[in-house]
Amino acid sequence: MTRQEAELILLRIFGIAKFHDEQWTAIERVLKGERVLLIEKTGFGKSLCFQFPATVFKGITIIFSPLIALMRDQVKKLNAKGVSARCINSEQTPEENSQIISEAKTGQVKILYIAPERQENSEWVEATSQMNISMVVVDEAHCISVWGHDFRPAFRRIINLIKLLPKGLPVLATTATATQKVERDIAQQIGGSISTIRGNLMRDNFKLFVVKVASEEEKFIWLGQYLNKLPGSGILYTGTRFDTEIYSKWFEYLNISSTAYNAGLDTDSRIAIENGLMTNQWKCIISTNALGMGIDKPDIRFIIHSQIPQSPIHYYQEIGRAGRDGNSANIILFYNPEDRKLPEAFIEGGRPSLKKYEKVILAVKSDLLGEWDLMRVTNMKQNQIRVIKADLIEQGIIREVMIGKSKKYEFIPGSPSLNTKVFDELRNSKLNDLESMIQYVGTEESRMKFLCDYLGDNSDRQFNNCDNTGEQKIGVSVTPEWSEKLQSFRENYFPELEVESKNSNMSNGVAASYYGVSNVGAALHRSKYEGGGDYADFLLKLVLKAFRKKFGQEKFDLIVYVPPTSSGDLVKNFATKISQVLKFPISHNLQKIRKTDQQKIFENSLLKSDNVNGAFTFTAPDEINGKSVLLIDDIFDSGATIKEIGKILTNFGASKIVPIVIARTVGGDLV
Repeated sequence: MTRQEAELILLRIFGIAKFHDEQWTAIERVLKGERVLLIEKTGFGKSLCFQFPATVFKGITIIFSPLIALMRDQVKKLNAKGVSARCINSEQTPEENSQIISEAKTGQVKILYIAPERQENSEWVEATSQMNISMVVVDEAHCISVWGHDFRPAFRRIINLIKLLPKGLPVLATTATATQKVERDIAQQIGGSISTIRGNLMRDNFKLFVVKVASEEEKFIWLGQYLNKLPGSGILYTGTRFDTEIYSKWFEYLNISSTAYNAGLDTDSRIAIENGLMTNQWKCIISTNALGMGIDKPDIRFIIHSQIPQSPIHYYQEIGRAGRDGNSANIILFYNPEDRKLPEAFIEGGRPSLKKYEKVILAVKSDLLGEWDLMRVTNMKQNQIRVIKADLIEQGIIREVMIGKSKKYEFIPGSPSLNTKVFDELRNSKLNDLESMIQYVGTEESRMKFLCDYLGDNSDRQFNNCDNTGEQKIGVSVTPEWSEKLQSFRENYFPELEVESKNSNMSNGVAASYYGVSNVGAALHRSKYEGGGDYADFLLKLVLKAFRKKFGQEKFDLIVYVPPTSSGDLVKNFATKISQVLKFPISHNLQKIRKTDQQKIFENSLLKSDNVNGAFTFTAPDEINGKSVLLIDDIFDSGATIKEIGKILTNFGASKIVPIVIARTVGGDLV
């Protein structure tokens, strides 16, 4: 096919008149059945390099992508153009995914997006042998490499499929962020006579700024003062889910149009926010790095980071979502020297400890165990188990076996000892990446040139688009007025406890504060673990304030409190004081019927749930039947205890249960 012939098809299907030269170079090689690694900046149009050939090929094109938002966005647009596209991912029901696989096997689907993790599904593995595959695409290909900024073990499985492909069947790997080291790793894994196309990564429509601050308060104040003055709408990236909530509530307090987004939201909420982003529904979306990759929105006018990313690669990837239309975009990074602690913690926690690897090996030596079995036996989080088992499979120490329809893991007799050298190398590499990000903050040269040099784009161009090379530097002015506003916000912000479920009559409750971000945590610790006596009166006043803000003058029929594990009568005495002030009767009939351990000793939600499952009863059922209940506890962590009690009280006839606690922990997942 000539370029002229291809561009006639391009115009007819996609409404685009011409290819960029580098787009056509990649497409031409793919049409010839070659293997290609395409490294191009965000906004270049990498998607067209696989979507166009897919419409020309006779069979199905399979696109592996880690980005569910991208799948939804691109499938919607392709179907609107008359191209039969589908996606398979974890946010759809098993029935939906099975139906799509059936359609793919019978040739009803032209382009199929799939999350790499689905390759662990036996139905999918079997189905690939029955599909007429014309091309395989690895989108966000840096995820294949352990040296990449977002390595995912499941991406390694893609290589198993690629190795089975007949010679001459094209493979395209695409990414915007690959250092020379990552590029070599990707090429080696995909194999064959792969060719690399590396484009110009420069983005001269960016205005790059670093704002050096001395505290978190300065970030809040600057954003309060200036966010509404920035042109257009954009994204504020934070370090944790907790931060998305705090900033969102701060903007709400200031009447700045915003919403929070993170991986903890349900699917419907995430889709609604993604759609709202496309229509500029808010001035700002506050998000972890869970949002943005692959969303084709051309007019994001600013990207702000409240937390320094782990590396220049992470940073380039995230800021690359702005200004795809070529118009000016403001790129702002806040930096406090204390900020480096969070990415350091991510890096140190990126690989579990050697002791945890040994724990998994010992467990698998004793028995055939599935993923959930391993979580229970080892008391580890799911993501830790997944990292460990991927490494142990990679090193030939354990292997997968199917027992019926269940996937188990068994120890391989005579296997080599665990090699930790690669873990140390990877950790040191990531720490060096973080140091490079700190150097970006401190550089006095062109910030754009710094990023591109780091990524291997050494083109000799000069830029005047940052606060070192022509743009005015940004500072923070903390005034008494804004300090008072921030203080007032903190004294009137109370975290929500999200506990509603179909299995109980629980309603979402409220915490008086976060544990560890104020003097509340210190006061709790003093009473619980240092013999400090009953909880302080200021905690009582704070809880009552939180109750009145959340529930106003609502009346409850009964106060019930969580029986203690190790804190004696602290919660009982605290609940009694609340009962006396609010004049709601208190019950002492919620009882433990078996011993439980402190929830904080368990690392995963399975064991937290096991610990409290069936551990409570209510000894006077008539007292609670048909009643609305205010449920009191001191600390809310995973919520497993509160939710278990909610089910028990529902079974005994409580019509409504609302939890209220002194503090909610910050912990939990970060993205």
